[in-house]
Amino acid sequence: MYLKQLTVFLENREGRLDSVTDILAKNNINIVCLSLADTSEYGVIRMIVSDPDKAKAILKEEGCLARLTDVLAVSMEQKAGSLNRLTKMFAEQGINIEYMYTLNSSREAGSMIIKCSDIDKGYDAVKKAGLTLVDPEAAYSM
Repeated sequence: MYLKQLTVFLENREGRLDSVTDILAKNNINIVCLSLADTSEYGVIRMIVSDPDKAKAILKEEGCLARLTDVLAVSMEQKAGSLNRLTKMFAEQGINIEYMYTLNSSREAGSMIIKCSDIDKGYDAVKKAGLTLVDPEAAYSM
């Protein structure tokens, strides 16, 4: 029940993000959510997209450095303390959260994309805690 996250590495210069989004748009691939981080020279785009395998192949054909990574998408209530309960649960299980970002949100609920140090242990911890994982097909079609 993992999601495939598309990660693209690119030079941190004008127009590079546009070129990636243009390639995906022309190939009818929807970007469901995106996180962009940068250094002075490089950028890292992390995305959940409608067709991760196709997106990776197309971007590689276009000369982009792209890879797929397994991540968890955990549903959460939109109320004070929800994120703290999630991070505490991971900490108590000795699982490091390497990074996270939101998948979607509404006034009632949202979801967090989580890349953790041990995906299988993280999955088991989430299930044991009674939390809900977002179905991959549902996430890809949001």
